[in-house]
Amino acid sequence: MPVITSDAIKNVEVYRKPDEFAAWPANYGLWLWGDEAVTIFVQGFRGEAENLHARDKTRPFIPVQARSMDGGETWTIERFNAFVPGSQTLSGDEHVLPELEAQPRIDIERDLRPLDQPLDFTDPETIVMCARTGLLGGAISWFYVSNDRARTWRGPYRLGDFDLPGISARTDIVPLGKHDALFLLSAAKPNGKEGQVFCVRTRDGGKSFSFESFVGEEPEGFAIMPASIRLKDGKVLTLVRCSTASRGPDRKAWIEAYTSGDEGKSWELIGRPVPNTGYAGNPPTINRLKDGRLALVFGYRDAPYGLRARVSSDEGKTWSEDIIIRDDGGMSDLGYPRTVVRPDGKLLSVYYYNYGSDQERFIGASIFDMAG
Repeated sequence: MPVITSDAIKNVEVYRKPDEFAAWPANYGLWLWGDEAVTIFVQGFRGEAENLHARDKTRPFIPVQARSMDGGETWTIERFNAFVPGSQTLSGDEHVLPELEAQPRIDIERDLRPLDQPLDFTDPETIVMCARTGLLGGAISWFYVSNDRARTWRGPYRLGDFDLPGISARTDIVPLGKHDALFLLSAAKPNGKEGQVFCVRTRDGGKSFSFESFVGEEPEGFAIMPASIRLKDGKVLTLVRCSTASRGPDRKAWIEAYTSGDEGKSWELIGRPVPNTGYAGNPPTINRLKDGRLALVFGYRDAPYGLRARVSSDEGKTWSEDIIIRDDGGMSDLGYPRTVVRPDGKLLSVYYYNYGSDQERFIGASIFDMAG
């Protein structure tokens, strides 16, 4: 299995404090303007282990922002400057006790207002971050907007419920034009459990959205957390985190690939770029390299635990075997990356990590070269 050599990769710590639980950049976002990068994650505290996550559910998971001015080499921590409806916890009701959950305290008419001015999805200075309460039936989602590189955020703005059991939005947007874009989101299944990917479209810059389609059939387990990109021929490629329904040792997890040739109205399953992502699965990221290939980055939750990548030279039809970025993780509670391509062609991936079940979860970053 290929390994990125030490001289082609640099691993750094973005945020790490003893006894804390900092995690899940994939739920929020990572953006890049030249050498300036911003990522968002949440900060909580370690607690008793429950399945995968040893987190303290008696305290909120608070959104935190980190900024780099040198392409991800060093980072400074900032306050997330936006209103979080319902509670201090953002996109994490599943990680706290009921009394700390946001969902029961949100009044949609009061807390989530409609967007007033249309967004320009072709403007690199306009960034959008989706957010949610939880994962199951009844989950509420919204989005924020920034025009000053995340120094201030506007919102939360209303996404809608599309007559679905619950909406669990993470940021995955495919621009089609100035005011035209697809949002790939996850919904609770009709039984209220997690979850299925669907596609909505805005033609008025985010002021309104129309339901376009589900991506794939309703799964027995879950199919969630899409990562999407527009291909050279205009089709949309969407990668989806999938898992069987089993919660035991027989549980399987993988990444599926779908394409749409009609701007999100229908989807075709084209394969499994990653047949195994390890215990409970991990979401993908998708980026186009300087040489035109596609790069898929994901956390790997089986031993040896860490971060991996695959590349495609044919627009996602076939993929390389796993390329190990790092494999020094302590246990499965890691991954959830976000990835961007730097001006020098190197990839910057931000994710959460650990060196053992009895240690803190922290935010790490890897800068690496996929050339060759």
